[in-house]
Amino acid sequence: MATEATKIVWNEREKRFETEDKKAYLQYQLRNDGKVMDIIHTFVPSSKRGLGLASHLSVAAFNHAQSNSISVIPTCSYISDTFVPRNPAWKSVLYSEDLKSSI
Repeated sequence: MATEATKIVWNEREKRFETEDKKAYLQYQLRNDGKVMDIIHTFVPSSKRGLGLASHLSVAAFNHAQSNSISVIPTCSYISDTFVPRNPAWKSVLYSEDLKSSI
């Protein structure tokens, strides 16, 4: 098992955060003129599961959103059901429920 930090790359053209080998990724769509990132899918192949890659991908996406003043919609079930409950500090980056109807 690798002990070195996993490098996550932002692939802006494909709207993904991905591992360098592109096998694990987090897919998103931009809404509201780029002010909202809707995370729609997180994928980690079975050969790479159990290494925390989904969490690393999520942290990269949330860090990017936070540093660029972008709100996040957690459409992906991993983000809404696992990542945010395990990392409640990221709730401040989530898109306000009150504003969803205006998208």
